[in-house]
Amino acid sequence: MRVVEALPGAIREIEHCWIPMSDGTRLAARLWLPADADTRPVPALLEYIPYGKREGTRERDEPMHRYFAGHGHAAVRVDLRGSGDSEGVLLDEYLEQEEDDGLEVIAWIAAQAWCDGNVGMIGKSWGGFNALQIAARRPPALRGVITVCSSDDRYADDAHYMGGCLLTENFRWGATLFHLVALPPDPELLGERWRALWKQRLDAAAPFAARWLRHPLRDAYWRRGSVCEDHARIACPVYAIGGWADGYSNAVPRLLAGLPGPRRGLVGPWAHLYPHEGVPGPAIGFLQEALSWWRGCLDGGAGALEHPPAYRVWMPESVAPRTFQHEIPGRWVGEDSWPSPRIEPRRLALGPDVLGGTGGPERAERLRCSQTVGLGAGAWCAFGADDGLPPDQREDDAGSIRIDSEPLDRGLEILGAPLLELHLAVDRPVAFVAVRLVDVFPDGTAARVSYGLLNLTHDAEHVAVTPLEPGARRRVQVRLNDVAHAFPAGHRLRVAVSTAYWPMVWPSPEPVELTLFAGAGWLELPVRPPRAADAALPPFEPPEAAPGPQVRDLHPGGVTRTVSRDPHSGEVVVTVTHDLDDAGEPAVSHVDPIGLDVGYGVTERVRVVPGDPLSAEIEIEHVSLARRGAWRTRVHTRSRVTATRTRYRVEAELRAFEGEQEVFGRRWDERVERRGL
Repeated sequence: MRVVEALPGAIREIEHCWIPMSDGTRLAARLWLPADADTRPVPALLEYIPYGKREGTRERDEPMHRYFAGHGHAAVRVDLRGSGDSEGVLLDEYLEQEEDDGLEVIAWIAAQAWCDGNVGMIGKSWGGFNALQIAARRPPALRGVITVCSSDDRYADDAHYMGGCLLTENFRWGATLFHLVALPPDPELLGERWRALWKQRLDAAAPFAARWLRHPLRDAYWRRGSVCEDHARIACPVYAIGGWADGYSNAVPRLLAGLPGPRRGLVGPWAHLYPHEGVPGPAIGFLQEALSWWRGCLDGGAGALEHPPAYRVWMPESVAPRTFQHEIPGRWVGEDSWPSPRIEPRRLALGPDVLGGTGGPERAERLRCSQTVGLGAGAWCAFGADDGLPPDQREDDAGSIRIDSEPLDRGLEILGAPLLELHLAVDRPVAFVAVRLVDVFPDGTAARVSYGLLNLTHDAEHVAVTPLEPGARRRVQVRLNDVAHAFPAGHRLRVAVSTAYWPMVWPSPEPVELTLFAGAGWLELPVRPPRAADAALPPFEPPEAAPGPQVRDLHPGGVTRTVSRDPHSGEVVVTVTHDLDDAGEPAVSHVDPIGLDVGYGVTERVRVVPGDPLSAEIEIEHVSLARRGAWRTRVHTRSRVTATRTRYRVEAELRAFEGEQEVFGRRWDERVERRGL
């Protein structure tokens, strides 16, 4: 990425200011302004997230927001209530209070002398969620949104449930947020009040994962904040952006199909990153693309709003699977509308011996899955710098029922969500299926293309649970994740079906024997025919950004991943360590502009015995520190989840230290009923 040292316009940076809320709470903000904005007001861009503007996302914020300011926009980065240096407490994701505060923030920005009254929102992940949620409230000054790696559906497409199945990401993200809300504000900004505010946060902290477990169905808890409940509430233009290696790409086509106003969609090969930092690559000039969008939304000029295609995606070529890919070969393609009338649904019969053809006489295929099927799943949401991509699928395939096509006689490209119909039976009252579409190379290498999950106890809307009748035949349809993929001639397509997918999905309470009636059912592929106009698509500019902050690594970190197998019990333990040394000390960096040392590290262990789903366990520890001169704080959190046949057990611990003195310590031990999980 090119660092642009000389921006078109001079900028003025305000390290910290307060934005007052109507209830007396103050939110903390950082500002980057064109130097003459006080006399020549400009449109403003808001990013509104809980990750600490001062130290948490500083290295990511400055290159982006300085760039926007240097190109004539005020950039405003605000900490949510109860996070970073803002006052108050953060009690959960996406509460109405968060939206109410956001409306007040937008009104405050629009009223400043340096703002011309027009505001846009930009955000990735949490910030992408609340940009959509606040847009649905229609604040008068909000003229447009860029939402990156986010979702319009909190139940179907977030870190908690997928197809009604419980994602273990629920516990990873729950442990992360549990730690985040316990971090102290900076006394340099709060003065002596910092300690009282920190104590307030510590007293309010709770293990979020247990709260989310209490909502296993699509109830009012998840519908609140899911803008898919009524896309028409959003009137301003929306640019929805995702990555095929991210956990949120399904939302992009859904927003394109549902939003009534101006909208565009972009999906690249990237993980959970802004596209100018995109890995796997190629990264693009996202900040230039964003400026074009803002010209159309905020400046009244011609911008990306007016130029087709409406949906632009990276069409990946088939590539040997690895857990990390620096770049994925392919090309940019586009559709002028979505759903596209050009996409041709093609059904392939799930024959008894081959995928495709005319089906044939049924054959009952039976399988009792090992609980270790899924070790090749990769991360539910990859972050680009780790080993989150799915590796070769042959080990998982060997533990699944699989049906292959004949070798393709010509290339085949798909764009959209594959749909699979299965005729099956299970021998237990609670079960789920995991299905995968796999690209099989001539040498047997197997690359996962897409996957889907379905809780078999749920109704179609995921609002009711009905225990299964063991042995009863049923027909189900499983929608796989949206995907773009180019299958080469000579490769085979594979459908693989299992009743376990650990450690991505929490296991059913009992081992399940699956009977799949091969010869019935089908796979429907969204086939994309060639489009001559793709060759004329204007290329994205190369990625560039403004300079970032001066940050020095004092104690560098890294990622390690180990897999161990007990030769007697067969237990498999996967341990992943982020930025911790052998003594459990986190990697530490010094942020020069504010004279602050910060450190953060995580250890995660997941374990399961192949024949025993009740052996599943996940344990996560976070440790962080902050120090400046004599001021030193340290926070340690631990979360552990296990289950019986009827209940989950969520254990958590929070300890906080000022200097060497423990100033807070608390443990939780919560039991949550399993309802159809």
